[in-house]
Amino acid sequence: MQGKKDYQEKLFAQFQLSERIPTHNFYRRLKEVLGLEFLYPMTRAYYGESGQKSIDPIVFFKLCLVGYLENIISDRHLIQHSSMRLDILCFLGYDIDEELPWHSTISRTRQLYPESVFEQVFTRVLGMCVEKGMLSGHTQAIDSAPVRANASMDSLELKIPKEDLESHLQKIRHISAMDKKKLQ
Repeated sequence: MQGKKDYQEKLFAQFQLSERIPTHNFYRRLKEVLGLEFLYPMTRAYYGESGQKSIDPIVFFKLCLVGYLENIISDRHLIQHSSMRLDILCFLGYDIDEELPWHSTISRTRQLYPESVFEQVFTRVLGMCVEKGMLSGHTQAIDSAPVRANASMDSLELKIPKEDLESHLQKIRHISAMDKKKLQ
């Protein structure tokens, strides 16, 4: 007999995000090995003493890392992409019913920090990833063209050449410069 699935949205549901993400998932493993508390004292000088609370610096830099790993340079696309991925939501420390920061908040926060802070953070984070075995730091090449190894985010090891980091930082610098011109 042919079955037919009828969907009726539940008013209340028992759902725990951490139960839905496999233990071998890249972002789950990354969350377990990264200790980013060093960001609070590193970024404290760039904030005032009054006004509304800003985005958590750990969340901001985790979003930047997701953008780098997923090859996303648009803040709007980054937020949209992250909101649809349970593993990324868990990595960021958000639950499924929590709204991520607006894309414009990401753009404004990026302008808050000098370039040197980004370089220090990404160098330290990538160092942690290499130390914990999450990255290998070497490339594979076919016909003399550099190719990212292990393109699947579910693989146990993501290989990122150092040149990719510099290329990504240049793209971000360009976008930041364009954003600053728009605000003037």
